[in-house]
Amino acid sequence: MRALVLAGGKGTRLRPFTAAFPKPLMPVGDRPILELVLRQLGRHGFSDVTISVGYLAPLIQNFFGDGSPLGMRISYLHEAEPLGTAGPLARLGPVSQTILVVNGDLLTTIDLTRMLAFHRETGAVATIAARQRDVYVDFGVLEIAGDRLAAYVEKPTLHYWVSMGLNLLEPEAVAAVPREGRYDLPALMEGLRTAGKPVACYRTDAYWLDIGRVDDYERA
Repeated sequence: MRALVLAGGKGTRLRPFTAAFPKPLMPVGDRPILELVLRQLGRHGFSDVTISVGYLAPLIQNFFGDGSPLGMRISYLHEAEPLGTAGPLARLGPVSQTILVVNGDLLTTIDLTRMLAFHRETGAVATIAARQRDVYVDFGVLEIAGDRLAAYVEKPTLHYWVSMGLNLLEPEAVAAVPREGRYDLPALMEGLRTAGKPVACYRTDAYWLDIGRVDDYERA
């Protein structure tokens, strides 16, 4: 199975830690977060991995090499300019099978084998891993119709399904990515949906932490 790991960002929200160190190599326990991601991929049969790199790319390449110590084949895609979360797909060359696109800074217990089985059962061209997030609003929220109060909800908790940063794509979905320029996965998913292509959502209550900010990293 094939996977594309997105690891080219500058990690600006984690500064000063990432001023001279790429976020995917930030340690969680005694291993870099990207190594945890790669080992998880390997356990679920994703042995052919391309890592999209940009910021401080040589450090990532020198650390993981060709992937043989992890029992996988690792290649690298260099982003001279940021390509977004979907743009690197257009630089992979021919994609003839289902591919997983995953952020390189995720800490999660999601069962990728089950997600893949769900994806195939639905017949979708793309499947997004989804996790519910609760957002507490520390204000009284007003619903207003014209100039009249329609409802007044004191300090509500809002519930949203959010993307976890793990996406399964069929070759048909990959082919919809523009060959040039920056392009992001939300635009790709919306384009597929509006074109009438089936895009599935795999809902899970698995542990999930996106290590994007200092407080997230401290929790990890």
